[in-house]
Amino acid sequence: MTWLVTGGAGYIGAHVVRVLAGAGVPVVVFDDLSTGEAARLPEGVPLETGSVLDRARLDAVLGEHRVTGVLHIAGKKQVAESVERPLHYYRENVEGLRVLLEAMRAAGVDRLVFSSSASVYGVPEPELVTEDTPCLPISPYGETKLIGEWLLRDASVAYGLRTIALRYFNVVGAGLPGLADKGAANLVPLIFERVDAGRPPLVFGDDYDTPDGTCVRDYVHVQDIAEAHLAAARRLDEAPEGIALRLNIGRGEGSSVLEMIERVLKTTGRTDLVPEVVPRRPGDAARCVASADAIRAELGWSARYGLDEMIESAWQGWRHLHD
Repeated sequence: MTWLVTGGAGYIGAHVVRVLAGAGVPVVVFDDLSTGEAARLPEGVPLETGSVLDRARLDAVLGEHRVTGVLHIAGKKQVAESVERPLHYYRENVEGLRVLLEAMRAAGVDRLVFSSSASVYGVPEPELVTEDTPCLPISPYGETKLIGEWLLRDASVAYGLRTIALRYFNVVGAGLPGLADKGAANLVPLIFERVDAGRPPLVFGDDYDTPDGTCVRDYVHVQDIAEAHLAAARRLDEAPEGIALRLNIGRGEGSSVLEMIERVLKTTGRTDLVPEVVPRRPGDAARCVASADAIRAELGWSARYGLDEMIESAWQGWRHLHD
């Protein structure tokens, strides 16, 4: 049973590949290396370079490696960029998935784990977001992820495809320092960037309806995310035709921006820096915390790592990349 991991040389993808390989699952990586790096991959894992928009290349790779399932992690992932370049995001994320599904059907590959996002919910109202919470995305990125889920649902009905869409909440940390996130678009690396510059971390609004006035989010370690992909792959290997699941990946616990800043400053030894409050960002929900009941019931998965472990591993990775 060989699994193809698209985007397997990226931040999350490389963690998934290492977990699969460590569990003895045959795996091959397909990545265009636009943001991924071959050096992230464990020794012995084949790397095939190409774009999911390239049908001929996909056909060749699926056939050559006798792929039986795909973990589709490749895609564009920055909310702000998606607002500036919506057509690019629809091409890469929606058309790329359509071409992949087409190639899978032609090759007789009937298992797909899809990298989705909590962005599909938009600005949710419930205290805990379940998979049945209405999906009202507010960015082109979130829209492309929701359309991707629709594609999976319809392919499951029409062709008997077995699918699981994993809705990531806020991913933090590194399994190894060399696998750390190189971007600085999320809260924790944004704080690291300010700390390195000796500048106070920014708080985008402190007047939300939350205990300390700042946004509350559900943070989950990237290693836990990777373990969830392994559990999803195993579930699909045993699942009946036509199954189509949508599952949150989160801890079911909310942490505020101020709480995260306090923990990061303590970890970095810069408790002298005082957070600076600036105006809210458009579209930020006051609270977005996952219910993790469904993924526990369906996959037997639950998060193992806490906030301090996430932040410490992320800081070690940041130092590895910037020292």
